[in-house]
Amino acid sequence: MKLHELKPAEGSRFARKRVGRGYGSGLGKTSGRGQKGQKSRSGGRVRLGFEGGQMPLLQKLPKKGFKNPTRKIYTIVNVEKLSQFENGTEITPELLLQNVSSAN
Repeated sequence: MKLHELKPAEGSRFARKRVGRGYGSGLGKTSGRGQKGQKSRSGGRVRLGFEGGQMPLLQKLPKKGFKNPTRKIYTIVNVEKLSQFENGTEITPELLLQNVSSAN
């Protein structure tokens, strides 16, 4: 098989619709847009999330959550890592940083 012998899969390629080229084409005059209305005009689309004038869902829902600037960031320490210390050793955060803490 050579590069020039390759053919696209059946049904994967479509001919472009030529609209507004006469009644006989089936897409003449209004070009498949129907008669009147906003969507028949040029540039006539409603913005994303527009619900016909009623209050949009995203404006109805409350804005939620924030990131506390004074939050405490915890690091997970597995019991297996704690078992590396000898019995009776007082485990402090500094000791954990030296011996056990992972890179992330």
